[in-house]
Amino acid sequence: MGIVTVATTPQSDLHDLDTTPAQIEEDGDDAVRRAAGTGESSRASRHWWDRNADEYQDEHGEFLGDDRFTWCPEGLDEADARLLGEVAGKDVLEIGAGAAQCSRWLAARGARPVALDISYRQLQHSRRIDLGRGNAPVPVVQADAAVLPFAGASFDLACSAYGAVPFSADTAALMREVHRVLRPGGRWVFSVTHPIRWAFPDEPGVEGLTATSSYFDRTPYVEQDEQGRATYVEHHRTLGDRVRELVAAGFRLVDLVEPEWPAGLEQEWGGWSPLRGRLIPGTAIFVTERG
Repeated sequence: MGIVTVATTPQSDLHDLDTTPAQIEEDGDDAVRRAAGTGESSRASRHWWDRNADEYQDEHGEFLGDDRFTWCPEGLDEADARLLGEVAGKDVLEIGAGAAQCSRWLAARGARPVALDISYRQLQHSRRIDLGRGNAPVPVVQADAAVLPFAGASFDLACSAYGAVPFSADTAALMREVHRVLRPGGRWVFSVTHPIRWAFPDEPGVEGLTATSSYFDRTPYVEQDEQGRATYVEHHRTLGDRVRELVAAGFRLVDLVEPEWPAGLEQEWGGWSPLRGRLIPGTAIFVTERG
């Protein structure tokens, strides 16, 4: 089975799937806070991850491993946390899967995962890993997480480790979509940057310890080119916003996990560092069940 591509944005806006990252025009990096809708956010995410997938996997591949299920830069692994519960024999949808490292871990434990990502290039890395290991390939689908191309009640579990949710302009719709494709009682577990981090500069050093923005400012963070076209977008929701979205979609909040920075971990990952991690939370993991 190859990479299944589902056009959930206008066909004229889909890039040639044979295009390599080197052939995609380089974008500017002017950072602003401004509105960004669903179409603009989706396009920016697809192109940004296609362009940066190689660098991302080169930089973080060793930490992520080929078949490790880690929820966050703090290194909390599903093998220890067991936030999904029993996975053997379960149909699992991984959303924002990247190179499907989490799905590969799930498959090794008897689950039947499907890895979904908006980036074709990220999913090509999943194929590269599977071919290199000589394993049966993880089923992968290219699609937007807010418009899932699956029938209702198709999965027992859904998960996302820093994938899709922060990049979606309409996460209320995303939560409804996940609820739709889950079977009753199914778990939906996802990790995102802890919302409190939006009040602080995204810096690993002491400059990242002083709040400079309002936690309550939901204006998206946008990087844009010289023409004002978004090249990267992230959306902020408060903890309360997330809980209300989940409840409105029909989920029950089981747990909210805020991993502590572990002793002995000295590796920095963007704005995540031992200095900041020991003082303020960096990750929020929402553990929910479908009603």
